[in-house]
Amino acid sequence: HLAQAEAEMQTRINETLMLEGVTMKDPRTCYIGHKVQIGQDTVIQPNTTIEGQTRIGTNCVIGPNSIIRESQIGDHCVIQASVIEYAIIEDQVDIGPFSHMRKGAHLEKGVHIGNYSEVKNSRLGPNVKMGHFSYIGDAQIGANTNIGAGTITANYDGENKNLTVIGENVFIGSDTMLVAPVTIGNGARTGAGAVVTKDVAEGTVVVGVPARAIRKVGQ
Repeated sequence: HLAQAEAEMQTRINETLMLEGVTMKDPRTCYIGHKVQIGQDTVIQPNTTIEGQTRIGTNCVIGPNSIIRESQIGDHCVIQASVIEYAIIEDQVDIGPFSHMRKGAHLEKGVHIGNYSEVKNSRLGPNVKMGHFSYIGDAQIGANTNIGAGTITANYDGENKNLTVIGENVFIGSDTMLVAPVTIGNGARTGAGAVVTKDVAEGTVVVGVPARAIRKVGQ
């Protein structure tokens, strides 16, 4: 009887949302909580669950196979086969497939998150690109920075969570390990496979294990 009541309530929620301008390709496979708010012209793909006091803007595409929990999502966003929990996603952000935005993730306008990436307790500035296979935890990243594949912030030293700060227009090479606490200045670059254990000055290129400065950008 409880399952029947739940099914009836879900049907009513989905029908109400569709009458308000939300598109559902297969409402039978969409579970949406009664506190969820979704804007007009947003498309909810099959096998999607949206829970808690989640707010989704207009003209978004959510799913298929996505889970969104207690999060805010702006307008014109695409979230494909990913999990979003206790996060803030601003306008024109695309995520996935197969990525996880954990508690405290804040993605500003125009951020791109590719496949198999994870963000926790971090703020990514406008137009940051993080293509795939990366972990960003306890970090602040400036606008227009590129995070190469396989990059991780080593934020936990066994006792404390430490902060990584990355400036604007930075290029982080593939497989870079950023050992927090560490700061990367504006316009800096890291070579592929670098292990960064010390702060990097603005406009500086660092390579190696541990990373060392070799030149200024453009020289």
